[in-house]
Amino acid sequence: MQSNTRPAARTIGRDGPSFIEVARRAQIVECAIDTIAAVGYAQASLTQIADRAGISKSVISYHFAGKDELIQQVIADVSAAGQAMMWPRVQAETTSAGMLRAYIHSHLDFMRTHPKHVTAVTEILTHYRAQADDTAATPLEERLRQGQRDGEFREFSPRVMAWTIRAAIDEVGRRFVANPDLDLDECAAELTALFALSTQAHQ
Repeated sequence: MQSNTRPAARTIGRDGPSFIEVARRAQIVECAIDTIAAVGYAQASLTQIADRAGISKSVISYHFAGKDELIQQVIADVSAAGQAMMWPRVQAETTSAGMLRAYIHSHLDFMRTHPKHVTAVTEILTHYRAQADDTAATPLEERLRQGQRDGEFREFSPRVMAWTIRAAIDEVGRRFVANPDLDLDECAAELTALFALSTQAHQ
């Protein structure tokens, strides 16, 4: 059971956490990723994560209120790493069709270069139910909408299309976790062709 309080010794100055605290939190998150990827979400206890990090469980409790907060940070950090790799490629495209192609290919490239991160997040999302905000438009949805305004894309629901694209990419991720030899280039090519046909304006 999670505690509602942290050890009294934990203090953060007015300028935020120190460099050492930031580095320690990052180490704990990386060890959580390694542990979840190795043994699965259900078996990845704070004790196992602490052992992998070479620290005591109390050190994790100093930085995180419990496993739930740590898992949320894992999701946030992996998402940030993915965005840092993918969005510059997406934003560099001058057409909406090029944006969609870059979006798909960059996601699968992230799987290739960050297999442990993908495995950990896939494990987490299979077992952990974080509340999703379905009311806010995602960047992908906005870019799809822009493609419609520019006349590149046909009329469709940008929200439903964004959900469908994400679901297809997530399915590739699940299959990649189960089969690391999965041909990601083939998957990227097929998804690109599929959604190009699905979104293109009628001639």
